[in-house]
Amino acid sequence: MRISSATEDDIKSGKTADVYFTKTVGILSSGFPDKKVVMDVTFSGSEFPFILLSGLNDLLSIIEGRRVDIEAIPEGTLIPNRDAKGIPLPVLTISGNYKEFSVMETALLGCLSQASGISTKSCMIRAAAGDLPYISFGIRRMHPAISPMIDRSAYIGGADGVSGLMGAELIEQEAVGTMPHALSLLLGDKEAWKMCAQTTGGKKTLLIDTFDDEKFAALKAAEEIKDLDYVRLDTPSSRRGNFGNLVREVRWELDLRGYRNVKIMVSGGLDAKSVLDLRKAGAEAFGVGTSVASAKPVDFALDIVEIEGKPLAKRGKFSGRKKVLRCHDCRRVTVVPFGSTEKKCGCGGDLENLLKPVMKAGKLTDPYPSPSKIRDRTLGEMKLGSALISQALENGD
Repeated sequence: MRISSATEDDIKSGKTADVYFTKTVGILSSGFPDKKVVMDVTFSGSEFPFILLSGLNDLLSIIEGRRVDIEAIPEGTLIPNRDAKGIPLPVLTISGNYKEFSVMETALLGCLSQASGISTKSCMIRAAAGDLPYISFGIRRMHPAISPMIDRSAYIGGADGVSGLMGAELIEQEAVGTMPHALSLLLGDKEAWKMCAQTTGGKKTLLIDTFDDEKFAALKAAEEIKDLDYVRLDTPSSRRGNFGNLVREVRWELDLRGYRNVKIMVSGGLDAKSVLDLRKAGAEAFGVGTSVASAKPVDFALDIVEIEGKPLAKRGKFSGRKKVLRCHDCRRVTVVPFGSTEKKCGCGGDLENLLKPVMKAGKLTDPYPSPSKIRDRTLGEMKLGSALISQALENGD
């Protein structure tokens, strides 16, 4: 038997394509001239008022070597679902002979769709957590073949760290983890806590709810490990009741007995809303898994908008090459025809075309930025787009 996943060679050779693309290439290759096209990647909206674009790295890796030119909005950019006039935003434009890259459409869209969904959800968790640590724990909820992509996307979206070994290597960080319940079941709490504290290089974080009530277990752990940094509550939903009140109770008891230095980490079924609520209750670190790793993909589409230099698109799509202009001051985004020469926003601010050249004739125009650089971009975009994100949090998205 073999694992039911495609190899890198399978993807790059087009074996993961929808069959109608290979049929189309076969028809075009039977005596019809190849034609140069321009194609836009757009999306029809997401579960939030915006997306955080990611996955461009894999897309470029897949198509590299094919004779195409690509302009794209950089990874880590916060993009509204529509521009100020209600027009869909092209996040990426591909130019080249249609037969050169058409069989790659399925894979290219998949790279952007799932990664952007994860990064967008991670961005919401980052906003809910504020400046407090947030770790991505979710790779166990998805196929292991894509665990590095999940971790990278979560990190780009704002996670401070990831639990996966390959994901951590990909983002050039140390993997982050506490301890499993299994360790306490095998050794007992006291010995498990002792060994975990001795072998932890960073913050000492102990899982405390394997056997005892959280309040009493937190006090035992604080007494046992003198330089303890965090107690982690991973209480099952069947025993949790009001999780916020449980956090408040543990915080009260720790403070009352002089353990103000011991912080509370929470995990288990968290999303942006629960992170926000638990932060208000006194939690100071968050492990988030399923809601990020299984985030809803963004519905991207790739469509012809120009053939042999002439604007042409199917019904429901906007033909012709375009610019995506964003104002440096008011952040207003407008899609305009490529030949547009406007340089100033109505507010007086300078306009920037977000679509940047990233590939020329199948080769990268510049070295690709590291995940940490892209994450820095995300955090900067979040500050400038804070009103949009705050609105989504207030709406309970």
